[in-house]
Amino acid sequence: MLELGGSKAPEADLIKEGSDATFMQDVVEASKTTPVIVDFWAPWCGPCKTLGPALEAAVTKARGAVKMVKIDVDQNQVYAGQLQVQSIPTVYAFYKGQPVDGFQGAVPPSQIEAFVAKLAKMAGGSVDGGLSEAVEVAEQMIEDGQAQDAADTFVAILQEDGANVAAYAGLIRAHLALGDIDRAEAILNAAPKEFDGAAELDAARAQVTLARQSQNAGPIAELKAAVDADPSNLQARFDYAVALHAAGQTEDAVNELLEIFRKDKEWNDGAAKTQLFQIFDALKPNDPIVLNGRRKLSSMIFA
Repeated sequence: MLELGGSKAPEADLIKEGSDATFMQDVVEASKTTPVIVDFWAPWCGPCKTLGPALEAAVTKARGAVKMVKIDVDQNQVYAGQLQVQSIPTVYAFYKGQPVDGFQGAVPPSQIEAFVAKLAKMAGGSVDGGLSEAVEVAEQMIEDGQAQDAADTFVAILQEDGANVAAYAGLIRAHLALGDIDRAEAILNAAPKEFDGAAELDAARAQVTLARQSQNAGPIAELKAAVDADPSNLQARFDYAVALHAAGQTEDAVNELLEIFRKDKEWNDGAAKTQLFQIFDALKPNDPIVLNGRRKLSSMIFA
């Protein structure tokens, strides 16, 4: 199983209470290797009480990709004056010994996270301590037939970051690859509310639905014979498409569903279109099958 979190910096080293006396060491020197965010604040400042904790949370989440120094301007006015801090909160970002970015006033969490991510990327790091790379490794494990190792890796990632929706969806796919549809569906149904609407989870949901269908797919040869005998039998063609997809013949399945849609767009309450979208959602957006299928479907819709 992939080892995670080995490079995580101690939290005490990530966020410090700074001063004029330690500014050169804590900010200028430290920023030569790692970006440092400087939060100029004061105890009486209302917005500071909101911004400070939000900055600390984002820096902690970045797992060592950036650091933070808090400067009380009531007690330390030298560098605040040199940097022309005229109102608080004021935030500066230092990298390689120089100020490189900054902002004034309280900002929303999304802007704070973008600010931290930009700094981490500037230094060639990432805000998640390499977890995105670990997700990619686990995804490749599934492709290579190492589904159990992938599942173990996704679990380890979620232990580090329980809000990692990509790892959560990957865990569902890993169990599908292991043939354990019940377990995959149970994990899907237990997904945190905040994951609702995430593309990764929508894709996993589509894959679970298609896997359930595959369990009941009929014999391909018999279904093809039924379609050949009566091309207008759209139910037989639909069942044939399900069987093709279950056998891994995704492109052929898409073509059969497109043919149903061409013949009767509203057949069975638009079942062909719904099934096409299930398949498209289950695949990567840039998959040629998706791109070609969507193009053909659109041409039929707007014909």
